[in-house]
Amino acid sequence: IEGGADFAMLARLHSKCPSGRSGGDLGEFGRNQMAPEFDRVCFNEEVHKLHGPVKTSFGYHLIEITDRQVK
Repeated sequence: IEGGADFAMLARLHSKCPSGRSGGDLGEFGRNQMAPEFDRVCFNEEVHKLHGPVKTSFGYHLIEITDRQVK
């Protein structure tokens, strides 16, 4: 992914999460709606950059933040 591979395509191929079918797209969500470790990355780290692996109680995640709106 860091070398330019398509995040969504790789998520469809390799993700064990139900969101893998949609290329890893989780849609919009607010603070405290995800695991705390996941939430920390999504609301504090740089947009348009790959982050991880991030370990949560659900497993390991690669996170690409595509947009952030603070409400």
